[in-house]
Amino acid sequence: MVSSALASRVTLLALLSATTFYCFYKSRRLKLPSQKFAASARNPKLIYITQTGTCKTLAHRLHKLLASKGLVIDLIDVKDYEPEDLSKENVVLIVASTWEDGKPPPKAKFFADWIEESANDFRVGSLLLSKLKYAVFGVGSGAYGESFDVVAKGISKKLKALGANEVLPLREGDVDGGRLGKEVDAWGEKLIEILKGVVQENGVIACGKLDDESDAEFVDESDDEDSEESEEEMGVVDLEDIAGKGPSRNSKNVVQVNGVKTDGKKEMVTPVIRANLVKQGYKIIGTHSGVKLCRWTKAQLRGRGGCYKHSFYGIESHRCMEATPSLACANKCVFCWRHHTNPVGKSWQWKMDDPVEIVNTALDLHTKMIKQMKGVPGVLEERLAEGLLPRHCALSLVGEPIMYPEINTLIDELHQRRISTFLVTNAQFPEKIKSLKPITQLYVSVDAATRDSLKAVDRPLFGDFWERFLDSLTSLNEKHQRTVYRLTLVKGWNAEDVDGYFKLVSLGKPDFIEIKGVTYCGSTATSKLTMENVPWHADVKAFSEAMALRSEGEYEVACEHEHSCCVLLAKVNKFKINGQWFTWIDYEKFHNLVASGEPFKSSDYMAPTPPWAVYGAVEGGFDPQYVRYRKERNHKSKCQST
Repeated sequence: MVSSALASRVTLLALLSATTFYCFYKSRRLKLPSQKFAASARNPKLIYITQTGTCKTLAHRLHKLLASKGLVIDLIDVKDYEPEDLSKENVVLIVASTWEDGKPPPKAKFFADWIEESANDFRVGSLLLSKLKYAVFGVGSGAYGESFDVVAKGISKKLKALGANEVLPLREGDVDGGRLGKEVDAWGEKLIEILKGVVQENGVIACGKLDDESDAEFVDESDDEDSEESEEEMGVVDLEDIAGKGPSRNSKNVVQVNGVKTDGKKEMVTPVIRANLVKQGYKIIGTHSGVKLCRWTKAQLRGRGGCYKHSFYGIESHRCMEATPSLACANKCVFCWRHHTNPVGKSWQWKMDDPVEIVNTALDLHTKMIKQMKGVPGVLEERLAEGLLPRHCALSLVGEPIMYPEINTLIDELHQRRISTFLVTNAQFPEKIKSLKPITQLYVSVDAATRDSLKAVDRPLFGDFWERFLDSLTSLNEKHQRTVYRLTLVKGWNAEDVDGYFKLVSLGKPDFIEIKGVTYCGSTATSKLTMENVPWHADVKAFSEAMALRSEGEYEVACEHEHSCCVLLAKVNKFKINGQWFTWIDYEKFHNLVASGEPFKSSDYMAPTPPWAVYGAVEGGFDPQYVRYRKERNHKSKCQST
């Protein structure tokens, strides 16, 4: 399974789930004498996926055949292989079996899921593996009909979806035919012939070493993750409706949608929408809610550090659940990382699930996903045990959580379980902000500084979107708990007007201002952003410093998380005491304050910020107790030559 591009570095990641990244590669081929094979800095890999041992036997047989022709290849059991290390490989051969119900053997589940999630993650890109050459040999029983060799078929399909080049068509071996050994030999002979035909091209050995001085830049996204399909191809349905009062669980509120009367009992998540969201890794709760395991949760379970909320506010990423009680939204933002596979609407007219049931199911599904991380390479037992007891809930997954009519009851339920709440709203429902109960931290997305630019970036459904936006910011000023403006910078769209943004700051007077670079999600029919629209961390820092200077001492740059291209401004008179920043949160104190029923304010539950998280620290906001793992990415963009 080798070709003329064997010299190129294979790149792969899975991203679960955030912000901004760029990856530029430089590689050079290594000229060696013709008619000779040479081992690369990393040998090609032959990975076998087995349950009964059949694929292991076949892989050993294939390995022996290739070695007899002078090919140096590493033979690896999938259970011992770290999928993220695919970013360091040159060549991959896979011999894969299908187990019960068309599923991979248990030991291969993480590997198969990793490839599946990467192929279905907007942030990965369809050219991620454009330099990879691969081949897959499937092993199964034809007696199982439709589930025959589905694991091998799935892996081959997803690798191709990521841009990889298949040098041999998928070979489907049938254990019932009694010819598996001969079939794998024939497959191996074809691989050898391909190898002989390509390694001598221009005197280049395909598995030559990559340039050690390659100037790749790695910037990982934070909030938590598909192929570049158009809305038509994905069957996306926009559920635009008229404005109206949302129904309670005990009433039927008749409204008209596109001229048709409805009693408010239709389900928000249609079969098409459900299929698209499940494909992206969501677990759907009831008829309108969802939960997803954030990639930062996975990272901290493996001792690889947490997201920017860990650096800024002390959240333990491995104990944070990312969920939403409303998959619907009132905007169609150009940088939406779901490419509008969720419904949109201006009011609530769908069937409504009980908030207690939503919380119970979300926690159940979240902990099940955590349990599935057991046995994954690098997962720390202590972190895994802690992850089974979530202490934080980020109500920011997708959609507009504040649309859910029972949001206050849901928040109460989380607080009663001593789970903190971080809610993000898109500033189109000011009345909901005003009626919202105290939460740990309330975010408002401030995506532009002017009416025209907000319309262009957020593409809101409401005709009076600008008035709603300003009213939402003003409502924020009435809150006594921690408040945040979240600015997502998109170069060429909204990243220049510092004065305009600061005028908006004067309306809401937030405790904090988070400034982060946009996450590139691929270009589709709904979003034409490219990597040229993505700011570097240096750009975000420069904008943040300009904002702080414009505030004339009211705000200062307090923290940064270089890994996520994110910077935090904080109010000096509240959160800087004797030169020490207090942006972190005393979560136990917060829950005690909520339980007391007495009024309290943001400064009542603050905690000191550790030195490594402070702006300008050499760690760049990365907790030194963890080990940073840099992922390499390859995206189609015009700026790859910069």
